[in-house]
Amino acid sequence: MPGTQVVLADDDVLLREGLASLLQRSGLEVIGQAGDAGQLLALVRETRPQLAIVDIRMPPTNTVEGLQAAAQIREEHPEIGILVLSAHAEAEHAMQLLASGGGIGYLLKSRVTDVEEFVDTARRIAKGGSVVDPALVQELVSARRRDDPLDVLSAREREVLSLMAEGRSNAGIARRLWVTEGTVEKHVRSILTKLGLAETDDDHRRVLAVLTFLEAR
Repeated sequence: MPGTQVVLADDDVLLREGLASLLQRSGLEVIGQAGDAGQLLALVRETRPQLAIVDIRMPPTNTVEGLQAAAQIREEHPEIGILVLSAHAEAEHAMQLLASGGGIGYLLKSRVTDVEEFVDTARRIAKGGSVVDPALVQELVSARRRDDPLDVLSAREREVLSLMAEGRSNAGIARRLWVTEGTVEKHVRSILTKLGLAETDDDHRRVLAVLTFLEAR
């Protein structure tokens, strides 16, 4: 049975080849590679992968070409998962991307060193999940304004929200916090209610809890 089909886009050939090798050894199928945004868009249109892994900064200006290409892919092919890699935690870029729906991930390149976690993240995004890098979550929490919409949450609820934003399941959060899964479910319901978000199991709705804060910055 074929693995998840992936295309990679990064102008750093060594990093790209290393990533391709890592993914293929882990059972994913890398069906194409690109060195710039134009090549990536052409590749996606031709191959229709399940997941596109994209560096934010690519030629010619090495600013946000990858992000712009990701937005274009989302517009043309909303069913394709997109995992954006960045050298830095940039809240504005993450907010724009995550607001576009499920099947989106934002990870720091340094996270790729944890092979098992990275591959698991790639698979979850390909299946429609949403994942935010823990470092980005921490930046958002640290940068809260005085009129922070998260003020309505308890300290424990904020902790649960941060773990939700990392893409962890209720069971995963329970293991991390040493509480029961039922306790986590109560916290999640409370968070969604306090932030005015309808109760649902949808991954994207869980990430919207974090976006509620982002949009108030």
